[in-house]
Amino acid sequence: MTDDDFAGVLVFAPSPQVTVTIEDLGGEPDLHVHAGGQGVWQARMIASLGVPVVLCAALGGETGDVLRHLIERDGISLVAVPVSARNGGYVHDRRGDGRVPLAEAAGDPLPRHDLDSLYEAALLHGLRARTVLLSGPSLGRTVPTDAYRRLAADLRADGRAVLADLAGERLDAVLEAGLDFLKVSHEELLADGRATADDPKSLVAAMRELVARGARSVLVSCGGDPALALLDDELYEVRPPVLHPVDTRGAGDSMTAAVAATLTEGGSLTDAVRLGAAAGALNVTRHGLGTSGGHGARELASRVELRRIDAE
Repeated sequence: MTDDDFAGVLVFAPSPQVTVTIEDLGGEPDLHVHAGGQGVWQARMIASLGVPVVLCAALGGETGDVLRHLIERDGISLVAVPVSARNGGYVHDRRGDGRVPLAEAAGDPLPRHDLDSLYEAALLHGLRARTVLLSGPSLGRTVPTDAYRRLAADLRADGRAVLADLAGERLDAVLEAGLDFLKVSHEELLADGRATADDPKSLVAAMRELVARGARSVLVSCGGDPALALLDDELYEVRPPVLHPVDTRGAGDSMTAAVAATLTEGGSLTDAVRLGAAAGALNVTRHGLGTSGGHGARELASRVELRRIDAE
């Protein structure tokens, strides 16, 4: 819980995961146990930037008990809604090249009464926030799509800034309610059929369609290529410094989190995108997701280039 004057970022993370990663340490297996999932990684980054953040999540079963401890250990203020449904988790082996999944358990769908409790908690704490970031459940089946639409609509009606890092049906739902800022990857645009190719012209056409459907501004991460940003109808190519990657997973989540943090502090859209690109770039130099230091991201932001482009 947070103080009554909370006006930071509420991260809606309906179903965090327990993550177990096996790495090599001197020829012996080295186990790392963390709270994971998109919303957790985003909240961790926002906290590292020194911006007040609250994570709202449903926690249930043995995995939920473990997650409560792990999230609070990370210094994240937690609004935990006790539910009968179990949280999920995964075990990955990273002792060779890449990640080898050993086991993965999906979180259970929330029964109706549990869903009502989660929605109420997210709404009430969102009304005390300045910015609300909507993140998705890891395997997509915990919370029905319409809950996202209702939450975005209710919070925007009260003047909260609503950001989303979603794709598929959930993105369609929040677009119906309206968004202040949307972060999406080029892979998601292609998978959803919103873009026909991964070239800038096709991606920009998809971004303009997203704005027409309800997103005020859109940021598209493009893997190792420069990101694209459509901010107040101005189109930018976003170029952070090129850094040697250790693990590219989580770069987009760090990017979204830094955007939310900057807008909560009253920064401009361009400043938010610069810090987002810097946080994402630093994240790939580390093994942990959403773990790059806030000070380092702020220092690197001055080296991010935003260049106006015309991709018509």
